[in-house]
Amino acid sequence: MTNIQLPAGYTVSTDPALLDRESVHRWLSEDAYWALGRPREKQDRAIDHSLNFGLYEQTSGLQVGYARVVTDHATFAWLCDVYIAPPARGRGLGTALTAAVRDHLAELGLRRLLLATRDAHEVYAKVGFNPLALPEKWMVLGEQ
Repeated sequence: MTNIQLPAGYTVSTDPALLDRESVHRWLSEDAYWALGRPREKQDRAIDHSLNFGLYEQTSGLQVGYARVVTDHATFAWLCDVYIAPPARGRGLGTALTAAVRDHLAELGLRRLLLATRDAHEVYAKVGFNPLALPEKWMVLGEQ
């Protein structure tokens, strides 16, 4: 796997107490095509029942990115809600945050880590994600 480091001056934490929930909700419900209009209560419930990754500026502590993982910590995980605040974009932070998630989950020995994206395939490919080899094996119940 490709070794991708966070740019200098940034850190990633899985401590949910550090999350700026208000910013995460605003980012996702107002700017992320997959979560537009998501109510704050639903976002908070998603955070409470997920493994969360906050991306922070080291000097200010300001949160500039977020990613969420739904997992059983044994066999499967779904990476979702990956977001970088607009002022922080263009610095490789999305790729670095995704790599940090991948590396954190590697120790669990999961069989599969999935995600869905409409427009960021190149970001995830840099971290090792590939299109489904056999999409005909997969089914969905709900939104597509």
